[in-house]
Amino acid sequence: MAKKGSRIQVILECTEHKTSGLPGMSRYVTTKNKKNTPERIELKKYNSVLKKVTVHKEIK
Repeated sequence: MAKKGSRIQVILECTEHKTSGLPGMSRYVTTKNKKNTPERIELKKYNSVLKKVTVHKEIK
């Protein structure tokens, strides 16, 4: 029987890529604990289109 935990999957999207005007998008899928971090998370991840590390924010 599977455990029913508080970890959920979230999608992170690059904030700088939207304003750059380049085609495509940079998204990552990760998990977070809803009890420990109820607010939206921001992580620095690599954007392959811009070829640099940028801030990725959680989207709905």
